[in-house]
Amino acid sequence: MSFQPVPVTRRLSRRIQVGSVGVGGDAPISVQSMTNTDTCDVEATVAQIERLAAAGADLVRVSVPNMDAAEAFGKIKQRVSIPLITDIHFDYRIALRVADLGADCLRINPGNIGREDRVRQVIDSARDHGIPLRIGVNAGSLEKDLQQKYGEPTPDALVESALRHIDILDRLDYPEFKVSLKASDVWMTLGAYRKLASQIEQPLHLGITEAGGPRAGAVKSAVGLGMLLAEGIGDTLRVSLAADPVEEVKVGWDILKSLKLRSRGVNLIACPSCARQEFDVIKTVNALEERIEDIDLPMDVAVIGCVVNGPGEAREASIGLTGGQPNLLYVDGKPSRKLTEEELVDQIEHTIRERVARDKAAHEAAHDSSDDR
Repeated sequence: MSFQPVPVTRRLSRRIQVGSVGVGGDAPISVQSMTNTDTCDVEATVAQIERLAAAGADLVRVSVPNMDAAEAFGKIKQRVSIPLITDIHFDYRIALRVADLGADCLRINPGNIGREDRVRQVIDSARDHGIPLRIGVNAGSLEKDLQQKYGEPTPDALVESALRHIDILDRLDYPEFKVSLKASDVWMTLGAYRKLASQIEQPLHLGITEAGGPRAGAVKSAVGLGMLLAEGIGDTLRVSLAADPVEEVKVGWDILKSLKLRSRGVNLIACPSCARQEFDVIKTVNALEERIEDIDLPMDVAVIGCVVNGPGEAREASIGLTGGQPNLLYVDGKPSRKLTEEELVDQIEHTIRERVARDKAAHEAAHDSSDDR
């Protein structure tokens, strides 16, 4: 019998609906990213959104800093199918306009919109359009009085800031929102989310803000978000990297896959290689990763360079390669064929795509059979 991991018991949260994507409750933990194009450049922004969707993003956030960007957002929204979250600060009129233009969620802090009558207009518009809000608290932009009170950003300061915004929404009787509490420091972020998680019922958007470049940012995000997710905290996440936003989506999925919270695409199991390797493991894995990026069917593929761990890993994977004399390809836990080093990548890719085609055909046949009934 295969090993069964200890399941994660998720924090029970209220479910909100961001377009076609549920967030919170029993909805899968969603992966999102944010465009970094000029929103007024409609073509570039649409192209980036489509790339993010192809990489597996469930949601995409778009910054809308002014009215010109709001009008551009309306054109962008008409051309994509993925739900879009608009990022708005200070000007309530921008929020009203993008709500009319089809925004699926408003990222807006009620406290920085100004007078309560303006906040009420935004809430009334969100209510009329069925749009949830996201309250986003960042350590780098805490209110001045909280900076003075705490002396520096702390988990308590982040939570107090969030509760101020939440109080406004509570007074206006609008519970359709999610909350983020982000800092670039992992421990500060953990402390803030843990504290707020027990005080509200709304879903939580996870992130380590300004995490850094591709390597350091991915590590910080995996550590921080992984700890929270393992505790059952978190309903949607964004990995913040100083990199192509597509990389954020890939890392987000890798975090969820590593905890077995969601599955998408090939889970490539590979050894680090050593003097026992019978083929160039690193070269093979790098080439294989490039070729199979488009595959979204969940599947374990093992590439192990020698016979010490190779047969065991290969037998447990859907498709596995173990180095030896000769190299041996396993399919569904059984030896399938011998391979030379020159044909490794081609044959593994071919076998993966055969599996994808077979499973898709079986799914379509089952769907057709269901329709006939």
